[in-house]
Amino acid sequence: MRESSNPVMRGVVRSNQGPGGYAGFGAGAAGAGQAAQWNQQAGQPQADPYARPGQPAGSRTLTIDDVVTKTAATLGVLILSAALSYYFTSVNESLAMPLMLVGALGGLALVLVATFGRKQDNPAIVLSYAVLEGLFVGTISYVFANWVVAGDVSAGALIGQAVLGTFGVFGGMLIVYKTGAIRVTPRFTRMIFAGLIGVLVLILGNLIIGFFNGGSGLGLRDGGPIAIIFSLVCIALAAFSFLIDFDAADQLIRSGAPSKAAWGIALGLTVTLVWLYVEILRLLSYFNSD
Repeated sequence: MRESSNPVMRGVVRSNQGPGGYAGFGAGAAGAGQAAQWNQQAGQPQADPYARPGQPAGSRTLTIDDVVTKTAATLGVLILSAALSYYFTSVNESLAMPLMLVGALGGLALVLVATFGRKQDNPAIVLSYAVLEGLFVGTISYVFANWVVAGDVSAGALIGQAVLGTFGVFGGMLIVYKTGAIRVTPRFTRMIFAGLIGVLVLILGNLIIGFFNGGSGLGLRDGGPIAIIFSLVCIALAAFSFLIDFDAADQLIRSGAPSKAAWGIALGLTVTLVWLYVEILRLLSYFNSD
């Protein structure tokens, strides 16, 4: 099974993959009918012949409806938290930095716990991440829309464009995946993963160099031509990451993963959506700044 370039999604796939793939198919299902007959003759409840080994009796396998509902719930919590964060920041602008730091660092910590602790399917962690990341999204939206851009630019219009662009890219890449216009192959996955590592190295390098040259760093975030190109590269990587995440989710569904894996998929998609939204918002602020 191909692994996603998204570290959260990679963990979901690994944690639901057994030594022989997903059970319930192939050798594990051969003779399931005979076993069911024996159970019936013995008066015992019939076991699900398509259940994964170790999967609790009566538990459901993952469906597309599970993915949609869990992702919608996660995004709903994030949007509500972001709206509240935006409102409180607008009332008291001194809250901007504390809320942004709490949201960013807290969200990062939960993603690390979920990824390395193999707890991506824990709804409490996923929804807590949505709350914390909502604090970050709401606050950074206020900062970009009210402090960074020119005074005559409507904050609501700027944020609305970023939201529309984010879900437009998400929907467009879903269509691209469903139509097979771009095939997700191991080589494609490796290329995207390498690109993500490269972006992370550049961001860290920009931050470190910025400490020594007055904050400008490598010019990746100063609004100039290099910053615009860098944001476009980040947007492209986030968009292509959706294809790999869709493929990983599709394989989990077809392989009979347990329904709780939908929370891990929701977490992975939300992480990418937040990154995409922030990069689009940042790019729009470049074109609308003084």
